[in-house]
Amino acid sequence: MSSPKEHVLNKRLVSCLGGKPRQIAEMLIADKEVSYLQDYANTVSIKRLHYNDHGPVHMRMVAINACIMADILRKAGIPSSLEEEECGTWEDSLSAMVLSAFLHDCGMSVGREDHEVSSAILTLPIAGRILESVYDGDPEKQIILKSLFTECVLGHMATRKIHSLEAGIILIADGCDMQKGRARIPMLIDTESKPGDIHKYSASAIESVKISRGKEKPIHISVSMNESVGFYQIEEVLLRKVNVSPARNFIELEAKVEGGQVKRYL
Repeated sequence: MSSPKEHVLNKRLVSCLGGKPRQIAEMLIADKEVSYLQDYANTVSIKRLHYNDHGPVHMRMVAINACIMADILRKAGIPSSLEEEECGTWEDSLSAMVLSAFLHDCGMSVGREDHEVSSAILTLPIAGRILESVYDGDPEKQIILKSLFTECVLGHMATRKIHSLEAGIILIADGCDMQKGRARIPMLIDTESKPGDIHKYSASAIESVKISRGKEKPIHISVSMNESVGFYQIEEVLLRKVNVSPARNFIELEAKVEGGQVKRYL
């Protein structure tokens, strides 16, 4: 059963979409296989691996983040890769981004290592049947969007070179979901110290991440935290993703401790 948080995020996601991307979002939300995969990915991540949230809430947040950034870039007149290549429209690009954001971490149901590869393996059939329904009668577009979907999913960990703006947006959208709620559950169920705990503590320091229009560049990302340990999360996770993203040149990034230090990275 979906949580109240999921219901709120579902409404947010659908409300910022139209056309085929909205149809895809509605199909993903209603899909039982997707729901089971997302829930189990979160179970493995939190209960087995003692990691942070990689389930339905996180994947919806990434989809929303991607939609916000995509809308800002579209309004700034920046074409998507599909548009530049004359292979599709901005709507088509958004279709691939919604699909990949909503499914990118399902491979956590297998384990953390190479989970982006597991995600692609597990969810490509799902993406295929949804695209077949939404893009009925256009097999060429289905092939193009499955390929773009796969790049977005495989590229979200910054472990391989990506080239499309669409994959670059997903990479950053994933990195932006770092506020303390993602670390709350593992912090509560696992108090024994171990290597890697800095990620949990730094994530717990993040109060909010806001994506808005920038002043000098199209997209402004502002991170607020209650302790300086949160800078670790920004510098070791988000900034690394931004720096290798094809969308890097469109991003302003700053972080601040409440009532204290401010850092501007881009």
